[in-house]
Amino acid sequence: MIRVAAVGDIHLGPDSRGLLRPAFATLGELADVLLLAGDLTRHGTVEEAAVVGEEVGGLPVPVIAVLGNHDYDADRPGEVTRILAAYGVQVLERSSTAVRVDGLLVGVAGTKGFGGGFAGRSAGEFGEPEMKAFVRHSRECADGLRTALDQLAAEGCDLRIALTHFAPVPDTLAGEPPEIHPFLGSYLLAEAIDGAGADLAVHGHAHLGTERGLTACGVRVRNVAQPVIGRAFAVYRLHPQVS
Repeated sequence: MIRVAAVGDIHLGPDSRGLLRPAFATLGELADVLLLAGDLTRHGTVEEAAVVGEEVGGLPVPVIAVLGNHDYDADRPGEVTRILAAYGVQVLERSSTAVRVDGLLVGVAGTKGFGGGFAGRSAGEFGEPEMKAFVRHSRECADGLRTALDQLAAEGCDLRIALTHFAPVPDTLAGEPPEIHPFLGSYLLAEAIDGAGADLAVHGHAHLGTERGLTACGVRVRNVAQPVIGRAFAVYRLHPQVS
């Protein structure tokens, strides 16, 4: 059994220094890995990124993250990523990593993802260049996630987790106004997850949403936005499939 701790949308700034560290410091007893599902900062500044790094640096478990839309706001995602890396956080973007836990290889594939909506109510890559660019970015994120999940399968991972900021399914958006669902996620992410296969999908972004959902092929989806889970992190237990 692998214990996965996860949280997103912690939105840290200089005035929240030390806020989550006491809880994170207990992870060695509770989990095997910590996943951060984006919106780690308020505006994506280097100062805020350093606060995040201080909160999660040197923890007794590996820390793997994706960035969220807030982390892009200052247009410095590369610097945010480098600062987090200096504190030992591996930031994924259309990429993957694997950690070994008790003899099992646990793979995490990650992307920020993007919006566009869900089956029957989604944007199409048609018309103005701006609309085409919007949908193209969402598709590129999803394609990158699928490639990363496929790579983990090729590496022989016992468990695979999809980590995104934007939602892959509408289930976990229940509670959010339907009018903004197209800006909260995309069915393309779920298609990527189902196409490549995964044992768990974790996302954030939807503060008024619901924790639990499923893809069409039955992959468990969890919205770990902190306002949804109501605590420093949630812990999920995964069991590898026995062949």
